[in-house]
Amino acid sequence: MGRSQGHLDPGETTVAAALREAFEEAGVEGSVDPDVFGSFSYRKESAPHRYQVSVHLLEVSRMATEFPEKAMRKQKWFPLKIAIRDVAQPGLRTLLQRLR
Repeated sequence: MGRSQGHLDPGETTVAAALREAFEEAGVEGSVDPDVFGSFSYRKESAPHRYQVSVHLLEVSRMATEFPEKAMRKQKWFPLKIAIRDVAQPGLRTLLQRLR
């Protein structure tokens, strides 16, 4: 049975999930701050329930050229100002604004 994307595995901490998801989705490896930087909730158009997201900061040490979701994702860095402007989730936008 496959893992639900973005969900915690049984017994998994949010720190471990952040590190796993960063690698699976973007090929990012590094050190995750154990403190939750913030959280937000959102609803996917295709699902009736809301998702609660805990956000951790991650200091990147390496970008892998191969990662599990490479065929579905693009690796691209953005200046913070552009990321704040273009991010889809308002809750995430609020958290990104705190990084200024």
